[in-house]
Amino acid sequence: MPKWPHEYIVRERVDEKLFIDLVTHIRTYGYTSKFYKKEIVYFEEDGLIYWTMGAPIEETTIINRCKKENSYEYRLENNSLPD
Repeated sequence: MPKWPHEYIVRERVDEKLFIDLVTHIRTYGYTSKFYKKEIVYFEEDGLIYWTMGAPIEETTIINRCKKENSYEYRLENNSLPD
């Protein structure tokens, strides 16, 4: 997604317990915001934003992250959304 630079980890390629712990942490300590019309729980730490797509934990397969300045919320506030 060149217009939305981000990184992600895939559940099947990392430690299962750590993956579940991170998803739980994001959802417990994060905040709800939007990506266009979709509500997502985000967690911010050290200038990075982490999120999943909101599926139940047992169905979640990816954790995403991006720099704050590449987040939807930041780009919306700064009138820099991609076309």
